[in-house]
Amino acid sequence: MRVVIAPDSFKGTLDATAAAEALATGWREVRPDDELLTVPLADGGEGTLEALGHDLPPDCWRSVDVTGPDGRPVQAAWLRLPDGTAVVEMARAAGLPLLEQPDPLGATTRGLGELLAAVVASDVDRVLLTLGGSATTDGGTGALAALGARFTDADGAELPPGGGALSRLARVDLSGLTPPPAGGVQCLVDVTAPLLGPLGAAGQFGPQKGASPEQVAELDAALAHLADLLGGDRTAPGAGAAGGTAYGFAVCWGAQFVSGAAAVADAAGLDDALRGAALVLTGEGQFDAQSLRGKVVGALVDRADAAGVPVVVVAGRVDAPGELPVSGAVALTELSGSVEEAMAEPARWLAEAGRRLARERSVTS
Repeated sequence: MRVVIAPDSFKGTLDATAAAEALATGWREVRPDDELLTVPLADGGEGTLEALGHDLPPDCWRSVDVTGPDGRPVQAAWLRLPDGTAVVEMARAAGLPLLEQPDPLGATTRGLGELLAAVVASDVDRVLLTLGGSATTDGGTGALAALGARFTDADGAELPPGGGALSRLARVDLSGLTPPPAGGVQCLVDVTAPLLGPLGAAGQFGPQKGASPEQVAELDAALAHLADLLGGDRTAPGAGAAGGTAYGFAVCWGAQFVSGAAAVADAAGLDDALRGAALVLTGEGQFDAQSLRGKVVGALVDRADAAGVPVVVVAGRVDAPGELPVSGAVALTELSGSVEEAMAEPARWLAEAGRRLARERSVTS
């Protein structure tokens, strides 16, 4: 029997690869003759590289030294898939954890552009750009500048790093911009925020990056000024992702916005894995009503349903009352007895969930 094990990460405890391996370990102890396919998934944010690269050879992994969001150097990994697709995580070059302290007005995406320049020079066919976990609100201008664009003030001087400086932007010159790869660029987004307003790049996410209410207003006005000069659709759902980086790359590099969960599932070969499968095990930290709305578990449930394959969810906590479009749900908190125990040893309890589900399958087979 073929069983597909395709969880998301259990945030704060295990990444998707470790979660999949723990479930598989428990299942094999009870049903060693089953064919298990582990397909770790992600929503297009942090953890996407590990999910897509867990079973790839080492030469698919590359790294580049780039400028971090506060100007200090960082080493940013990226992934070259066998089909010539490059997978780039913005958080590796401009992520919030890379800052020693928040810098909402000055944090820059420059390192992302340096990373993309190296990626494009590596003769890739297309780029999947994940936008979760950014430290920045500069509309992607730092990255675009590293790729050859020029953002200057009224005196013709290059603007300093960060979104705060965009209020002084007078001219944009894209003539020297490095072109994207022939297959284009897809921005993997898991938010629907527009560029501007209270639900936009600064209004919704600025406080998470340390911005005060006054700085949120300053950044929102600066991004509006940028949009006045660049044009494009500032209201597009997802344009506000990663401090407006999605907007900047859509206008200047022709990037498309796609669902992160769907794009990762495609790149991971989920549909091929589902063919001929008898069961899918998936999971995440908390399974609730939001899980079925565009997130990893929801995207998997839709695909498994289309393929006629039943799904069982294993989650740290299950808070989804009512009828669910899955065959079952197992909570690690119930297996372990408490939230604290479940979080202290998640691999142990995921393996136990795998054993329990395998026993149940043996009884019903």
